Amino acid sequence: MVRLPLSPAEVERGQRLGALLRRARGERSMLLTALAAGVSPETLRKIESGRVATPAFPTIAAIADVLGLSLDAIWSEINQSDGRVELTTSGHTVDQRLAS
Repeated sequence: MVRLPLSPAEVERGQRLGALLRRARGERSMLLTALAAGVSPETLRKIESGRVATPAFPTIAAIADVLGLSLDAIWSEINQSDGRVELTTSGHTVDQRLAS
């Protein structure tokens, strides 16, 4: 399988995700956090540094659980400045890009 290059917006979103996870982890050990989430410390380090800009959903869900973060909060924060608007209608969220 060939992976397409990430767009600048995806790279930036990955960097925001990494920064958010680093802040949430605070003074906690990277090793203990990673092991509690069931991921390797190297994977957590790569995500926090932005080297893995599009980690798998189960990986982020496990890390978020260990750090006590809501997936909604993560999604909201990492998408805050990539030109998207989230509209809520009838209890459903519709993600829509703004026209440039």
